[in-house]
Amino acid sequence: MLEINEFKHDLLKWFDENQRQMPWRETKNPYYIWLSEVMLQQTQVNTVRPYYNAFIERFPTIEALSTTNEEDVLKYWEGLGYYSRVRNFHEAVKEVHNKYNGKVPDDPESFQSLKGVGPYTNAAVMSIVHNHPLPAVDGNVLRVWSRLTCNDADIAQPKTKKLFEKELQPFVETKSGDFNQAMMELGATICTPKKPICILCPVQKHCEAFAEGVVSELPVKKKKIKKKTIDYDVLYITNREGQILIRKRDTKLLNGMWEFPMFEQDTSIDAIEDELDSVITIENEPVIQTKHVFTHMTWNMKVYKAYMQKENIKPPYKWMNKNEKDTLSFSTSMTKIFTQMNQLL
Repeated sequence: MLEINEFKHDLLKWFDENQRQMPWRETKNPYYIWLSEVMLQQTQVNTVRPYYNAFIERFPTIEALSTTNEEDVLKYWEGLGYYSRVRNFHEAVKEVHNKYNGKVPDDPESFQSLKGVGPYTNAAVMSIVHNHPLPAVDGNVLRVWSRLTCNDADIAQPKTKKLFEKELQPFVETKSGDFNQAMMELGATICTPKKPICILCPVQKHCEAFAEGVVSELPVKKKKIKKKTIDYDVLYITNREGQILIRKRDTKLLNGMWEFPMFEQDTSIDAIEDELDSVITIENEPVIQTKHVFTHMTWNMKVYKAYMQKENIKPPYKWMNKNEKDTLSFSTSMTKIFTQMNQLL
C-alpha cells in the first residue's frame, strides 16, 4: 500500500506547479463546477472550453438557467452530444431553484438526489467545492490507481471501482478536492492509456507497475459485448419445379453468402411482395423455429413454407435446385434450415 503522506506530497506538489489552466478551476462557484463536470463526461477538455464559456455567459446563474426553456438550453449544447446530460442538468437546476432557493446543496446526500447526479459527479463537485472527503473515481483514476497498485482487476467491473474507492478513501481525508483533481490530471496528461510518459511522472517511485515493468499491461478492461437480438421470418419459397428461392447477401455480416429470404418480423406481406416483385403464398404457421448465436448478436428465426409462381428472378435472388446446395456458400444457420426442411417436407 502506498505511503499516504509522501505520495500525496509528491502528487500535489506536481499538480500545483503543472496543472492546466481551465476556467472552472478559477472559481469555487458550485454551479459552474457542476456544469463543467457534466460537460466533461465523455468529452475532451479542449472541446468543452468554448461551450462552457458560452453557456456561462448565456446562463450565468441558477435562476437564469432554471427559467429558460429547453429549446434555448439545447441550442447552447448543440454539438456536444449526449443530450440527456443537459436535459438532466436543466431539470436538476430547476429543482435547486425551486427547492433550495437557488443554492446548490452543500451536503453530498442532497446533491446526489438531484436528477443526473451520480456518485462520480457528486464526489467531484462536493470535494472540489466543499472538500468533502469523497474519492472521485473516473476512467482516469481507475487507470492511474490500477497501475500505482499493480492491480489487474477488471476496471469495467463495478466491484473494482468500489474497491478502488475504498482504497483511496484515506487519501481524501484532507485536501480532497486538490487530490481528486490531481489524480485526474495525472491520468489525462502523464499516465495516459497508451504510451504513458513514465519518465516525467511525479509519483514514479510510488508506482508498483513501473517497478514490475508492467505499466503497458494495465489497466485490465474486458469489453462487455452487448448482444443484439433480432427476430426474423425466414421464407422457404419453392416454385412449381420444386426449386428453392435464395439470395446473395450484400452486408458486412456473412457478406457474399447465400441465404433463404429473411425479413424482420414486423415486415408486412406487402413489403415482402414488393421486394420479390411477385405475389407469394405463405403458410400460416412456421415449420421450424430456430436461432443462431453470433458473438455480438442472436438471430431468432421462424421458418415458413411459401410458394411463388414467378420464375424470372433478378439478382441478388435466384432459383436453386436442391442438388446445387453443396456448390454454393451458405452459413451454418441456413444449412441447418435446409437440412431440417428437407427432413420434414
